[in-house]
Amino acid sequence: MKKRIFTFLTFFASLVLQAQQIKVEPASWWSGLQEPELQLMISGKDIASYKVSVTAKDVYLKEAVTLENPNYQILYLDISDSAPQKFEIVFTEGKKKITYNYELKPRDPQRMAIESFGPSDVLYLIMPDRFANGNPTNDQIPMRTGYRVDRNDPNARHGGDLKGISDRLGYLSDLGVTAIWLNPVLENDMEGGSYHGYATTDYYRVDPRFGTNEEYRQLISDAHDKGMKVVMDMIFNHCGSDHPWLKEVPSPDWFNNLGEYVQTSHMKEMYFDPYASEYDRSKMVDGWFVPSMPDLNQRNRHVAKYLIQNSIWWIEYSGVDGIRQDTYPYADYEMMVDWCNAVYKEYPTYNIVGEAWLNNPIGTAFWQKDSKLNNRDNTNLKSVMDFRFMGLSHTAFVEETTEWNGGLHGIYDHMTYDFIYPDIYNVLRFLDNHDTDRFLKKYPENLSGWKQAITFLLTMPGTPQIYYGTELLMNGNKSLSDGDIRRDMPGGWLGDKSDHFTREGRDTLQNKAFDFLSKLLHWRRGNKVIAKGKMKHYVLQKGVYVYERYLGDESILVFMNGTSNDVEINLDRYGESIQNKTSGKDVISGKTVSFGKTLKLGPKEVIVAEGQTNSPS
Repeated sequence: MKKRIFTFLTFFASLVLQAQQIKVEPASWWSGLQEPELQLMISGKDIASYKVSVTAKDVYLKEAVTLENPNYQILYLDISDSAPQKFEIVFTEGKKKITYNYELKPRDPQRMAIESFGPSDVLYLIMPDRFANGNPTNDQIPMRTGYRVDRNDPNARHGGDLKGISDRLGYLSDLGVTAIWLNPVLENDMEGGSYHGYATTDYYRVDPRFGTNEEYRQLISDAHDKGMKVVMDMIFNHCGSDHPWLKEVPSPDWFNNLGEYVQTSHMKEMYFDPYASEYDRSKMVDGWFVPSMPDLNQRNRHVAKYLIQNSIWWIEYSGVDGIRQDTYPYADYEMMVDWCNAVYKEYPTYNIVGEAWLNNPIGTAFWQKDSKLNNRDNTNLKSVMDFRFMGLSHTAFVEETTEWNGGLHGIYDHMTYDFIYPDIYNVLRFLDNHDTDRFLKKYPENLSGWKQAITFLLTMPGTPQIYYGTELLMNGNKSLSDGDIRRDMPGGWLGDKSDHFTREGRDTLQNKAFDFLSKLLHWRRGNKVIAKGKMKHYVLQKGVYVYERYLGDESILVFMNGTSNDVEINLDRYGESIQNKTSGKDVISGKTVSFGKTLKLGPKEVIVAEGQTNSPS
């Protein structure tokens, strides 16, 4: 009898152990979504040899797929008519039985009405590891791979986290931003740390050095309470080389070029090059981004479904307001179309911005939804990133503008190409980000060029994005190191010598910069003329760039002197924009600007004038 009891307990313990070792992704789902099919990726020792049954009301097992690796099994469930419920997924092999409890949750009604980001917003880009350390206890914690926390090493982790961002939401609200874009927050359990977040090792888990899934969800909720949105950074093209999929490859076609390393050419032009060879096309799309980021094969239907579902899961779980998709053209084209369609099917008003890093507007416009330049299936990608403007801005607002060339002439020329975008208001405009030189390569002597760049960014058509620290004149040179353009925010760590989150911790020039940017951001918030209005601009006169933003009877005139000299311009040539306006109030200085015969501008001066007419007599 004792022997039989011992045998039973041993067998039971074995079953419990096996159940603990099973991993199900996603761990839960929701009833009431538009997509009727749910994929479950099951991993565990020899799980492929187990037969599967589902004990649920109106949940049907459509397909059970075994892969070359016996430690994986992929289930496809029909949940089209399923109500919220808990049910069992039963795995059996002979006398062995493993039961997994699964839940279909009721949807949060707020998820169905997410107001995504757009031209009314200004996105503030944050690298979580470098912004603020709100919880030092999660800095050095056990992970699968080794890493260092060392703020003196630009390539190590520095300890910034979600709590640090949450603690500074008041600062961001005071600044006037309306949306926060965080560099990836998902687990990057990589040798060396992968502080930047672009080498995912778990698609369903926030990196514990940043915080927990619940903390991420709470951050989004807290941001909403302060009138701010949150944009999630995702990466479909690749994962991290320490992802479990690399330790236990599900199938030979899970990755591209797994057997022999092939470096991507980075030649995104392959998509529209009429003379491109198939060899070059394949090398671009199927090559690895870097050796530590293996290239996922999105042509594999299981990989594609996994990634698409993951996006839906995070939106539904956290209420995140938008997505920025990394390395957009490097992933499979057709799969990315399917992904956009899947997201918009569930959330019709949702917005996605794709990183298509091309240095010409034609190549960028190719990727936007409804582009007439695209001879393939419609991308359905609503928003794209204007890298060309970013590159021009680093010289155009700093160098001298002559009568015929240089400086602001480059900006004028760039804007003439806006006609190629199907939706210019959904073009993300920016001066810099985590991959580029800072707009300021060194600390400035004055704010003239910086002010002009900021003003144009916030008054041009499109959706502006600001990189963290811009308001504090943070500077950096990518040629020195990536760490130089990803510096810590002073004051974000206990014991910092200065706290740039406070006026007392900033120098005089930084406070002037903060106040200037904050004034424009608060003025822009809710400004329909800037968000939705049309633009009219004029060929430069005497190095001065003049443009108008207008909507209905409302009009805003911007005058920008690109020279280092006092300039007087004749206003007659701007009559169609000035019309019956006798003066305007400068948003920046608060002074009244008279629209007489001429207008005088100081060196590098910029005026943002809201027009005023004479009162009827």
